[in-house]
Amino acid sequence: MVHYQPLAFDGSESNIPSEFIWPDDEKPCLDAPELVLPTIDLGALRPALSKAAEAVSEACKRHGFFLVVNHGVDSGLIDKAHQYMDVFFGLQISEKQKAQRKVGDSYGYASSFVGRFSSKLPWKETLSFRFCPHTPNIVQNYMVKWMGEEFRGFGRIYQEYCEAMNKLSLQLMELVGISLGLDQSYFKDLFEENDSILRLNHYPPCQQPDSTLGTGPHSDPTSLTILHQDQVGGLQVFSDEKWHSIAPIPGALVVNIGDTLMALTNGVYKSCVHRAVVNNRVARRSLAFFLCPKMDKTVTVAQGLVNAANPRRYPDFTWASLLEFTQRHYRADMKTLDAFSKWVQHQESTEKYEGDKQGKHLFLLHAGSKE
Repeated sequence: MVHYQPLAFDGSESNIPSEFIWPDDEKPCLDAPELVLPTIDLGALRPALSKAAEAVSEACKRHGFFLVVNHGVDSGLIDKAHQYMDVFFGLQISEKQKAQRKVGDSYGYASSFVGRFSSKLPWKETLSFRFCPHTPNIVQNYMVKWMGEEFRGFGRIYQEYCEAMNKLSLQLMELVGISLGLDQSYFKDLFEENDSILRLNHYPPCQQPDSTLGTGPHSDPTSLTILHQDQVGGLQVFSDEKWHSIAPIPGALVVNIGDTLMALTNGVYKSCVHRAVVNNRVARRSLAFFLCPKMDKTVTVAQGLVNAANPRRYPDFTWASLLEFTQRHYRADMKTLDAFSKWVQHQESTEKYEGDKQGKHLFLLHAGSKE
């Protein structure tokens, strides 16, 4: 992949650079109609489990998005997580770059992904953390390592936020399993050990919001996304051949499935295309927790979801390989999983060819030694 000389981006440009201008056919519609998502009340789950599973199934077959309320995540923790975002993104860019995201990595500070792409840049900056539930204080230690001891409390807030999201995501994966007719613990057991990502998104005001995007159209390569957006709004979902807005609802979290879960369900559940638009009045913030399998865990379709009517669609893979593909070889978009599947199959056929060629060479050497 070609890497480009980074631009300086802090969101204050009055005339945005051409690298941030999107093609006419991809420019945002700022007045998209609202998409009403099914709401799952986790507080009333036990008496209404089958109804909740049915709602999840319907949403995931159609567009992959639903809301959860009474989710048990402390509202004070969510508020602090948003407040601390202002602290970090309010720093001088030279300070933020102490945690600069390395090329090919998924973790650290990224200033609109400049340096990785040369066009259609998103109008945002992000800070991403790696979270592994069995690695103590991994988020907190990351912040101390790169930003200094004064950021220990900052890191602790996001450590606690990840722990809360991890607990919630495993609960949701139980519900997903039930909705597919699988054992309740099927997906929970699969993701008990995980290697997940928390991303803080900051979308500064933009003087030309009708020319750029905060995040371009894509489906998440990950398994399950739990999003908390502030009250500004900007999330849009592509459903029924048009863009819809997802209005922020106080106390609710937005959940959507990603490409990895789509592969696990053999395409029964769809990872939906979504994007973020910006505005010229106020900054927008969001917190996205991406549940991902353990790096070396084989992602293979659940038994019972392959049949004559729905033959197997995706090869086995590891999350490490899909992550590498999206960080080093491919810019995540609407066709990531299909492109990745072809890449995996090409890799496998190349390895088989090289193995066959090597085997034939050894056979001829061995045969020749007997002549």
